[in-house]
Amino acid sequence: QVQLVESGGGLVQAGGSLRLSCAASGRTFSTYTMGWFRQAPGKERAFVAMISWSGDSTYYADSVKGRFTVSRDNAKNTVYLQMNSLKPEDTAVYYCAVFRGGNRYYPNDYDYWGQGTQVTVSS
Repeated sequence: QVQLVESGGGLVQAGGSLRLSCAASGRTFSTYTMGWFRQAPGKERAFVAMISWSGDSTYYADSVKGRFTVSRDNAKNTVYLQMNSLKPEDTAVYYCAVFRGGNRYYPNDYDYWGQGTQVTVSS
């Protein structure tokens, strides 16, 4: 069993930055590929970014490429999402999750979701 706790969300003006954290329990965190998703009101949960267990490989949704950076610190059992040049359309609840294999864009291919952290970007 893995528990994930996201933090770092908040209210920020357009063009600003936030760094989200996802802290994981368990001694096998370093073996997990981790993903970030977001869900805006009335919309489906959408893929944002993924990072491999080693941190060597990262993937991004086209909508955030060049603005967001995913990273991890396996010694701290934590994965991060640095979000720069934020836009109002980035407003959503952001979740981290453990990828179990399959298609990285599909929420159903992830296990152990966190509770989410709200990000609100004002114009």
